[in-house]
Amino acid sequence: MSAGICYCFSRLTLVNHLFGMRGLSNYCLSCCVNSLLQTFSVTWEIAELLERWDVAGAKGDAHNVALHLKRVLEAMRGDLPQPAPHRDFLHCLDQNNFRLNVQHDADEVFLSILNFIHQQMDNKVLAGEIQDLYKISVETNLQCLKCNSIQTETSYMLSLPLYVKEDDNSLEGCMNSFFEHQELRGINSCFCAHCGTKNPSRQGVKLLSLPRILCMNLKRFRNSRGSTRKLDCRVSFPETFDFSQSLQHVFSGNFAQNECRYTLYAVVVHCGYAMFGHYTAYVRHRENKCWYYADDSHVQQTTWEEVQRTYGGRQSFSVRSTLEMPR
Repeated sequence: MSAGICYCFSRLTLVNHLFGMRGLSNYCLSCCVNSLLQTFSVTWEIAELLERWDVAGAKGDAHNVALHLKRVLEAMRGDLPQPAPHRDFLHCLDQNNFRLNVQHDADEVFLSILNFIHQQMDNKVLAGEIQDLYKISVETNLQCLKCNSIQTETSYMLSLPLYVKEDDNSLEGCMNSFFEHQELRGINSCFCAHCGTKNPSRQGVKLLSLPRILCMNLKRFRNSRGSTRKLDCRVSFPETFDFSQSLQHVFSGNFAQNECRYTLYAVVVHCGYAMFGHYTAYVRHRENKCWYYADDSHVQQTTWEEVQRTYGGRQSFSVRSTLEMPR
């Protein structure tokens, strides 16, 4: 199990309508999904693309995650005082093997929802645009320490997995650790095509391109001797982050983007321990720029200072964050 700071960093853009702030009832241990839905509800790019989708020809209604996500996000934009109806979406996830009455990991559910959208939408162009919102393209270099030959491959991920240390951490420090070169020896040695054998290697990762919405998963669970524990350590994070100022050294030589500044707009929080706990979310309203705290059906306005206190310390919080890059 992992949890993280769903650091939804994004590029800020004005929108033409006001997003409602409706809660979601906790139905069959749905706090994890409820918190993710709150982050999707303030991701206007997702709502805009789903609104353009003509669902008349959509198949597999009961199993179609994209179709039910479109419906529940439409309901959440209303200004009614009662919680938005979302049981159909939960049952749809259940039909796709994310069972009700089971505690799930937020990052796993988030990535699965994106994959279900990509697989189940009949409009593949829109499905691709939704996935592209989160796509982080990377270049991995693997150097054989015996012959010094280098193998390079490109790939992408939809969320940046960042491991925290058993000490005070910063988001920038976690990202620096992710991009540090690692030596792979022993059972981790890699096959070298030039030598024809497995040899010790040095692996490095560089950024090829950044997405419009950058999700980071702060991984603070560790497996040891057959048991899982959660690290209770602090991680500080900013409300804005600029890769070109802080992490320019992680760019590949082929990196060509000019805009690398992100603004935090959603944080998913896990409170509790490794095997049980509760998920809530902090989201930033795009119109009034205020922060809101969503705990299932309860939604209230909060402050940036409260958001900063969510990760680490005696309360045993874990955070997943999402950031958006301004256009």
